[in-house]
Amino acid sequence: MTEQANSGAAAAESQNPQFSLQRIYVKDLSFEAPKSPEIFRQEWTPSVGLDLNTRQKTLEGDFHEVVLTLSVTVKNGEEVAFIAEVQQAGIFLIKGLDAASMSHTLGAFCPNILFPYAREALDSLVTRGSFPALMLSPVNFDALYAQELQRMQQAGETTEH
Repeated sequence: MTEQANSGAAAAESQNPQFSLQRIYVKDLSFEAPKSPEIFRQEWTPSVGLDLNTRQKTLEGDFHEVVLTLSVTVKNGEEVAFIAEVQQAGIFLIKGLDAASMSHTLGAFCPNILFPYAREALDSLVTRGSFPALMLSPVNFDALYAQELQRMQQAGETTEH
């Protein structure tokens, strides 16, 4: 009877949702300052363009890789001062979630965990190029995820008509 209770508890435990961060790492990092050193002699009036993307892939079993890419182009007037990009990645163990929860976890929750690491890597890279740190504002990945879902639903409805 004890063995049945133990196997029942093990079965119940395997159905409980599980989430754990296995590893965070930089997958790719690049920096280019095409107008240096001349750019350092000009008045600094920067404009910042940020492009943010995420992608994910399933690894073996219940392991997933999520990659957050931040690409920043900073112009001083009309000239490009620098271009910096980081691909911050993480390996996550995720199991026991329904499809909608899994999609939300991979599309919003995991990128939210990766963002501070990506922001710090970009700031470090930019200051090593002798430019002021970017200090990017936090990003609402839940809102971005909801917008993407809405865009996909509208695109799906459009193709059906």
